[in-house]
Amino acid sequence: MAESTRPSPSDPDAANCRAASPAAVKRRAQQSTMGHCFKKVTLTKPTFCHSCSDFVWGLIGFLCEVCNFMCHEKCLKTLRAVCICMAPSKVQVPVAHCFGPAGQKKRFCCVCRKQTEGSTALRCEVCELHVHADCAAFSCADCRCCHLDQNLQQESLQHQWREGDPASARCEFCRRSCGSSEVLSGLRCEWCGVTSHASCCHRLPAECALGRLRSMLLPPPCVRLQSRNFSKMQCYRIGESGSQDRNNWDEAEPAAAAPRELQSAAPETSKQVFKVFDGDDALRRGFFRLAPSCRGVKNEEVEAALRAFYLPGEPHHFDLENVGAVQHHHSDDFQNQNTSDARVLRAKLRHDDVIKVHAAWSRSSVVSVEVSETSTAASVLSDVLLQLDRQGEDASSFSLQEVYMSSKQVQRQTLSPQEKMVDKLQEIRKLSLRQMNQTRFYIVQNQNPAVQVGLLISGLPPLLTKEEYCGLLEEHLDFKGHLVTLTHFYEAQGAVALQISCFAEAERIYMLAKDTTISNKTLTSLIIPEIQCQKLGDAVCPLLVFVNPKSGGLKGRELLHSFRKLLNPHQVFDITNGGPLAGLHAFREVPRFRVLVCGGDGTVGWVLGVLETVRHKLVCREPPIGIVPLGTGNDLARILRWGPGYGGDDPYHILASVDEADEVQMDRWTILLDAQDVSEDGKDSGVLEPPKIVQMNNYFGLGIDAELSLDFHLAREGEPDKFTSRFHNKGVYVKVGLQKISRSRSLHKELQLQVDKQPVPLPNIEGLIFLNIPSWGSGADLWGSEADGRFSRPRIDDGLLEVVGVTGVVHMGQVQSGLRSGIRIAQGSYIRLIVSKELPVQVDGEPWLQAPGHIIISAAGPKVRMLRKSKLKQRKSPSSRDGRSDSPSSRDGGH
Repeated sequence: MAESTRPSPSDPDAANCRAASPAAVKRRAQQSTMGHCFKKVTLTKPTFCHSCSDFVWGLIGFLCEVCNFMCHEKCLKTLRAVCICMAPSKVQVPVAHCFGPAGQKKRFCCVCRKQTEGSTALRCEVCELHVHADCAAFSCADCRCCHLDQNLQQESLQHQWREGDPASARCEFCRRSCGSSEVLSGLRCEWCGVTSHASCCHRLPAECALGRLRSMLLPPPCVRLQSRNFSKMQCYRIGESGSQDRNNWDEAEPAAAAPRELQSAAPETSKQVFKVFDGDDALRRGFFRLAPSCRGVKNEEVEAALRAFYLPGEPHHFDLENVGAVQHHHSDDFQNQNTSDARVLRAKLRHDDVIKVHAAWSRSSVVSVEVSETSTAASVLSDVLLQLDRQGEDASSFSLQEVYMSSKQVQRQTLSPQEKMVDKLQEIRKLSLRQMNQTRFYIVQNQNPAVQVGLLISGLPPLLTKEEYCGLLEEHLDFKGHLVTLTHFYEAQGAVALQISCFAEAERIYMLAKDTTISNKTLTSLIIPEIQCQKLGDAVCPLLVFVNPKSGGLKGRELLHSFRKLLNPHQVFDITNGGPLAGLHAFREVPRFRVLVCGGDGTVGWVLGVLETVRHKLVCREPPIGIVPLGTGNDLARILRWGPGYGGDDPYHILASVDEADEVQMDRWTILLDAQDVSEDGKDSGVLEPPKIVQMNNYFGLGIDAELSLDFHLAREGEPDKFTSRFHNKGVYVKVGLQKISRSRSLHKELQLQVDKQPVPLPNIEGLIFLNIPSWGSGADLWGSEADGRFSRPRIDDGLLEVVGVTGVVHMGQVQSGLRSGIRIAQGSYIRLIVSKELPVQVDGEPWLQAPGHIIISAAGPKVRMLRKSKLKQRKSPSSRDGRSDSPSSRDGGH
């Protein structure tokens, strides 16, 4: 991209390094802007400016030697983008990231600004941060602040800027293009989606209005979660499927520590490099970086070492100590490296220093304090209170807190009043200069807020009493009764909600429950946030999102990630991790909200079933439900206009459609399968099976239709990895159907049907289907559209079921092709069936073999409220058709 006129980490030339004098280094440092260390470079390839995103015309550009930031000479005067070495000082509220594997799309690393590659790239599961695996340790703890606790306080919700806009983005202030697909350029607010140049963002209002999705977004000030001792993954209920990979990335940090360019250059004799260890911690873990060796130019080597670890500071404040017999401290990888020497980067001893102290109650309150060898934490507190005009207050009611802002975990430690500050700073610098760069100090008010950690424990045996649940938990979890309160019981789901008044006890119960098995079923433990409903505005109707990542191949996982970015992750739930109950319990006191279910018809039925059992415990008992179809049939989504399946639509447009959707009523039905062992002569043998009760939303089928579903279900259970696409699933259905094409028609001999207490004779059929919606078998119109004086026109809210028959596989194929419709038999609100032999049955695509006995279908109480997509949203806009748009969900296109 650029040919450097001076040595850089990517082009370490020893001869050029020796020619660079300390005076040249000082001049270059004086030219630095916002922490950057710019140098003129000769361009040999088409290059774009990272500041204005325009093409760099001519042969000369300016490249930061630390973070590879490229810009025009004219942009140096207005540059406001900080170098990665200064980024920790710009963090407003330190929040750690949740790193997971990145997708395969083109992205740019926020640390080195170069394109990420394949499986080595990581992304934050909550925000839009993309990094190389070996750059993750140098990223900032600047993830979105999605909830409040006693450590994080916000005066107002401000813009959360993230670098990297799509090529189509325009600046909100100057209206010029601010995005690029070639470089990491432009800023975008992660809450409202506003895009801006880095030089223009300070001219926009600081407060964020949350943008187009504000009516469905759960504002961070309304969510409280006391999360000490818990990781971000645990707080956001992010599944542990990728935890092994994350652990591998953490453990592989030393091996990935060397920059890729220098790793390839190390074996070359013309390129001399040395290994740099950042303090005692790096020595202990064998974590090193490679830096270009400049023999005879001490300051140049120190500066190269600082650049290797993205550290700011003047070279004369640091030293490089030679490490003699250091090999025994490191791994085999270190011993096998062919390098000239290894050195430790140290900060020179200081007898005085200047620290910045932030006020925990205000973002803008930051003061600088000079510390000497005699300064203690208590004296620093007195100086800070004096500068904050609070000298009249009792200093003993405040504490000085040390905060280490690692990108993977934010750690807090309260300093004792007698702690010597110079010794504390020297201790941190000796341990790690990078840790010192990511450490800041806060003045906090001493208070002992009541600890209230909410846990939801599920997987318990259902239908027990409160006393029995208490006994089970005391037996297996051995919790302390004075610290734990059981607040809610969900008997039908076998779950209880706990409120714990001690962080250590909460962590112990959380971890122990995940390793506990009761009745051969492992418990699930989830952290549940507290939604402060009194802070929700009247115009806010938050959206509760359930995503089934196992549906739709990998599309469910990508949707889960996209919705976490577009909304507050506390309102997005992985339904495979604790089921729908976790989300409904979190929203139990929200006065009104909507639900979006991303999955197949079975997932929708699952949510509706749990909602039916817990609605009496919700303030909003009938939240309307929308659908993103990820399954194979998606019949309910079809009739509600959400489409036959998810085709990669922009998640932002999906949420906008949900916001504009119309509410409709839909019937639900209860099916009572009171099975009995019926002999051939029609008399009961006296051996009874327990009754089975299921809920039905779409349709209920007996005979050939259910038999095909059962065969498909068994095939999928045998080889689940092959059933990852709708096309393959339908192919299996066709194959199974062809095997039963010669089936004889005798179902009418094995059934007796009553509709509204009137016997109905059955024609010669092979399958009997009861329809609640006018879509069956992936969109087929089984009832037909022809007018019929005997029956009324079907509707999903008419309180009637349509009874239809099919004569066999050929007839079903003709219905699927639109050539025929089914045989209309009856229409009614109360169905009674007598089955004389074992038959395959299926409810909403879930099949099983049903023993002989009685089957009763009746209305399941109140109708449910569903969301039907507005007709105005049916036509795709040109921007969504070509996959490019200005929506916030496109924001990761620049990473």
